[in-house]
Amino acid sequence: MRETRLLRLLAGLTLAACLSPATAGDGRTPRPAIDKARAGTQCVAEPAVMRREHPQMLKHQRDDTVHGGIRGAKASLKACIDCHASPTSGSVAQTDKDFCASCHAYAAVRIDCFECHSTKPQRVAVKP
Repeated sequence: MRETRLLRLLAGLTLAACLSPATAGDGRTPRPAIDKARAGTQCVAEPAVMRREHPQMLKHQRDDTVHGGIRGAKASLKACIDCHASPTSGSVAQTDKDFCASCHAYAAVRIDCFECHSTKPQRVAVKP
């Protein structure tokens, strides 16, 4: 009987500790820290659409490019990187605060695009 009370007390204390503001912060997961896109650019769709649909857009474009040889389409990974690369790191996925990495960490989604693609915009040399 005494052991049962002790177990209940420990369970209650553990639950209280987990729910206390000191350990739980404000009770919310921190939102991603996202830098605004490069000034003077227009995204291919509204932010709400991009949040939901960007994987499908990129997969569709990948298929058109790889299988059909169609390049320069509206939803290209290169265009996203050019606009959304962080001014600090110059990348979309180098640090946990960069555009792609921040959202994917928040959503607990693994980014596999950058196993093949660069996370930084390519700098084009200007010919004299």
